Amino acid sequence: MGKPTGFMEYERIELAYQPASDRVVHYNEFVKPMTDAEIGIQGARCMDCGIPYCHQGCPVNNIIPDWNDLVYQQDWESAIEVLHSTNNFPEFTGRICPAPCEASCTLNIDDQPVAIKAIERAIADKAWEQGWVKPQVPTHRTGKRIAVVGSGPAGLACAQQLARAGHTVSLYEKEDRIGGLLRYGIPDFKLAKTMIDRRMSQMRAEGVEFHTHCHIGVDLPIATLMEDYDAVVLSGGSEKPRDLDVPGRSFNGIHFAMDFLRANSKRVQGVYVPDEDFISAHDQHVIVIGGGDTGSDCIGTSNRHGAMSVTQIEILDKPPEKEDKGLTWPNWPNKLRTSTSQEEGCERLWNVLTKSFESDADGNVTALNYVLVRWDKDENGRWQMSEVEGSEAQLKADLVLLAMGFVHPVHEGMLEELQEAKGLELDSRGNVKGSTEGAKAYFTNVDGVFAAGDMRRGQSLVVWAIREGRQCARAVDEWLMGRSDLPR
Repeated sequence: MGKPTGFMEYERIELAYQPASDRVVHYNEFVKPMTDAEIGIQGARCMDCGIPYCHQGCPVNNIIPDWNDLVYQQDWESAIEVLHSTNNFPEFTGRICPAPCEASCTLNIDDQPVAIKAIERAIADKAWEQGWVKPQVPTHRTGKRIAVVGSGPAGLACAQQLARAGHTVSLYEKEDRIGGLLRYGIPDFKLAKTMIDRRMSQMRAEGVEFHTHCHIGVDLPIATLMEDYDAVVLSGGSEKPRDLDVPGRSFNGIHFAMDFLRANSKRVQGVYVPDEDFISAHDQHVIVIGGGDTGSDCIGTSNRHGAMSVTQIEILDKPPEKEDKGLTWPNWPNKLRTSTSQEEGCERLWNVLTKSFESDADGNVTALNYVLVRWDKDENGRWQMSEVEGSEAQLKADLVLLAMGFVHPVHEGMLEELQEAKGLELDSRGNVKGSTEGAKAYFTNVDGVFAAGDMRRGQSLVVWAIREGRQCARAVDEWLMGRSDLPR
């Protein structure tokens, strides 16, 4: 478990970045990697804590102390074997995961957790550099055919695991390239798309067939997949955005965040996007509504466009600068976090409720009208919002990006077809209904149809999608073969 006294001898060191002034002029990753020796020292800080809460903090249950120790010993090849045993794509999570494992680290009690995310990223990058990542081609084929719908992290993980079990797997994606949210939703400066491309090469060698430009339920009926395949996995995203029903919502210049991000990412990756479909923040006063990761990505992209100003507004209270460890550890705490995009330049406002928009004579948005709100608990302990009298104000706006989250998967098309033909059940939030435990884990109520990732659980993290994709693959394998050797 690293060096028993390492946490007392070595300080936590985090990854360094290019200066903001340098990185906002390009869309490349801007992390400055540590040396092997520096990463080894960070691995040495992993203490023999008895109960490694980081296992439970990590959704894929990474065996973190083991690969920390291996990196400390400079046994990198063994480290990637341990890391790959629980995580198909550590180069993804090592870049874009918020690292709940670090919040659960015993050393986080003193705000000095092991630099787990940096170590994971370093292991994955070293493995690719050294050629240790190779296809795991199955020794036999089962003859079973499986269709996986959606090529985001859940679909990719599920497809890879099923192919390694010997099944013939076809992965369907409605966009022109594979990757789902990873491809066009997450900016290139956070995740270089070569990470996806080389995993695709590995998966092709393992037997996965990729089908792009194929929107199931639109271009191809889901009934066709159910006829042609022994099992179907629904692993699409939670893509129905939360809208804002206020006067002026229809003015020009008010867009959903993903429309803004998707068009930009396509251009960055060399995909043709007509000017009428591209949303530019150049010389615009930009307002981002929503304080999460998607909003942060809008800030970073707007700054790279050359926005005149960027303001991010959030309806909730400003989180505390520091959490109360006695109340939160080892769980994920509510605390103020500042992303690299926010560091690049934006004004952040809390307790802001949008009331309406103003426009010019041509219908172009010019301002956002808002009121401040407060949050208080009622007699039942539930938080209630109320407007602060006399706090009405206005923000100048040329471009407004709605980044308020997603309510559920898109129902039109595939899911409606399944509902009408097979009675597919949705949960109370509009997601595909399915449990994660028991004999029917990841089953839907439609025979032979499974669901995993955001389509089943709702909007969540990439690491949760990878977990569900892996676990769903085992459920499918066991259903088809009567048993499974795939890890859960």
